[in-house]
Amino acid sequence: MSSEAAVTARGGASDAGEKDGDLLQAFRLAVARDLATLALFHDREPDAVWLQALRTTDLRRELLGLSLKSPGATEALQILDAAVSALPEALDAPTLDELAADFADIYLVNGVQAAPCESVWFDDENLNCQQSMFQVRECYERHGLVAANWRVRPDDHLVIQLQFLAHLFETGRGDEHLAEAARFMDEHLLRWLTRFAERVAARCGTPYFAGVAMLSAAYCEELRGLLAELLGEPRPSRKEIEMRMRPKREVIPAVPLKFMPGLGPGW
Repeated sequence: MSSEAAVTARGGASDAGEKDGDLLQAFRLAVARDLATLALFHDREPDAVWLQALRTTDLRRELLGLSLKSPGATEALQILDAAVSALPEALDAPTLDELAADFADIYLVNGVQAAPCESVWFDDENLNCQQSMFQVRECYERHGLVAANWRVRPDDHLVIQLQFLAHLFETGRGDEHLAEAARFMDEHLLRWLTRFAERVAARCGTPYFAGVAMLSAAYCEELRGLLAELLGEPRPSRKEIEMRMRPKREVIPAVPLKFMPGLGPGW
């Protein structure tokens, strides 16, 4: 979608421009719904109602509004589809308990050593609620948003980051907030989501959560590529992002030494 078309759509002077504006609006709303759906996958353990709904859904055609084309997304959808198809017809207690235990290992007790919070991936001691949490909190505050309970689920948790991005896509108009969404993904979510997904896929106990993690990472990577096209701005390199996020060192000006009577090397 060209910048010229976007300008025309805002001015309302061209049918083609209006069509482009409608397409952009449809894109934003589809992405917002998709991100909210992905957040739900990570939000809680799947129950029988959720799993039954997935079983009767064409994951590629119905689950997501954005048509994914990358090999990673295709593989993730195949894994998730196979995991759902392999569930027993009667979703009994042992099946649900296995999924609940896997959810707890990943999201609650760090059993697979793949924290769902950004801070852990960048803190030298792998601690939660560190600098990354406060950085994303500032992003939320600019939009009048706040985490419901940061002590239970910190601001930099995967679920909250996905929900924030969904908010940006849903509330913007035209290309509003798209650049901010791209920057947030560069500086926060995409700095750690792929590593999280790879570790979960390698260590989790069920193919269901392997598919969920891989799909989330693949979707966000593909979405960021689409944003680069829409905005007409190439994605910054990993090195550029790390330089941008490097803590700024405070330079303390040197204080000239002065001679003080009575003080000196008299010993």
